[in-house]
Amino acid sequence: MSALSSRRAGHTMDMTSGPIFSNIIRFTIPLILTGTLQLLYNAADIIVVGKFGSDTSLAAVSSTGALINLIVNVFMGLSIGSSVLVSQYFGAGKMKEVGDAVHTSVAIALLSGVIVGVFGFFASRQLLEWMDSPDDVIGLSALYVKIFFIGTPFNMLYNFGAAILRAVGDTKRPLYFLMFSGIINVVLNLVFVIGFGLDVAGVALATIISQAVSAVLVMICLIKTDGPIRFRFKKLKIHWDKLKIIIGVGLPAGIQGSVFSISNVIIQSSINAFGSAVMGGNGAAASIEGFIYTAMNSVYQAAITFTGQNFGANNFKRIKTVAFECIGIVFCVGFGMGVLAKIFSSQLLGIYTDNPQEVAFGIVRMNVICLTYFTCGLMDVMVGMLRGIGRSLIPTIDSILCVCGFRILWIYTYFASFKATGASTEDCLMVLYISYPISWVIAALIHSLCFVVFFKIAKKRAAKTSTEPAAATE
Repeated sequence: MSALSSRRAGHTMDMTSGPIFSNIIRFTIPLILTGTLQLLYNAADIIVVGKFGSDTSLAAVSSTGALINLIVNVFMGLSIGSSVLVSQYFGAGKMKEVGDAVHTSVAIALLSGVIVGVFGFFASRQLLEWMDSPDDVIGLSALYVKIFFIGTPFNMLYNFGAAILRAVGDTKRPLYFLMFSGIINVVLNLVFVIGFGLDVAGVALATIISQAVSAVLVMICLIKTDGPIRFRFKKLKIHWDKLKIIIGVGLPAGIQGSVFSISNVIIQSSINAFGSAVMGGNGAAASIEGFIYTAMNSVYQAAITFTGQNFGANNFKRIKTVAFECIGIVFCVGFGMGVLAKIFSSQLLGIYTDNPQEVAFGIVRMNVICLTYFTCGLMDVMVGMLRGIGRSLIPTIDSILCVCGFRILWIYTYFASFKATGASTEDCLMVLYISYPISWVIAALIHSLCFVVFFKIAKKRAAKTSTEPAAATE
């Protein structure tokens, strides 16, 4: 048993000793279940309005994801910075520093939640207009987005709190909180939409109420827990040295997420031009693909946390093992789930909508994405490895150039010229969607090369001195 293990009990996990593969599985399974439940509850929004709302409700709700992510991701990326910082200090055994990082993170969550909420509420309609949202959809879309952003402070608080718990190996309690709040979300969806006829507004209200419940639960958990991550309101303050590190790791991650969203907003704008049936089918397919993504993203979270703790403990041999095992796991998960989704695509899409046109257009997207989605998982794992060793800016630059830049270039050159030939809607969509896997492969290769280079640099630096987590040095 490591020296740190004796100080850790309860829900935490020592990732610096013991078997790696089984611990990664123990860590990721609750994350997969958490993400799956979250997507089920989000899918419930789409399913309820698709089945019981107006003709354009499905398109209105499903087309807002890229816009919401564009606004939220910059600040949500800071939760990744919090997770990396807490995991590195925890791995290094610096428990007082862990506590300071926790209280700084909660303060950032509250402040950023208010900022994002106010901006999103007032800017949403204009942004939807810039996205060329159709006239028969934009009114409902704007209503959904405005209500959603009212609940942003709760959303931020839950995500930062869950990031803190994950940093010390606790992935089970966020799962329990989401199970409870998600049940509330589904029940309120049915009550508000079917019972009161609130349509899009009903699912938005159900979402922010369930987010408030999950935020309260995660805060109660941090208040009542024992150990270095225990939260006290009287200690709530921003420790500027910790904020600097969190921003150094988290801001590039947030910018990367938002730039990704910019490319997705441009793609969504291209999709919007084909009408509400294409929008609905695309949104339903994207929701199904989200289940594959959340499983792969759980391995990405494991890569960050396991690497962070071992980096804090200067255990570089285990970091290499973490990298290889995470790559193997994410390939199996991504490819296996992608094949199943492709095989049952029509049945899965039929859960979301009874409109045969929407189902047909959804299948077009899934035919391209499902069998290649594992490459996105490989890309994300290498991003997680880089962030775990404190290198967050590098994958951000790589992603902006290799993913976002490539997609935007593809849309305004090849896709635009192909569309101008008068090709069918299905063929145009195929060409548009192909930009996704090509960009994932390019980025995965570049991220892997960068990890090899910066891992060697970090190892040499650690041989000289390791007085502070490397995240502070980038």
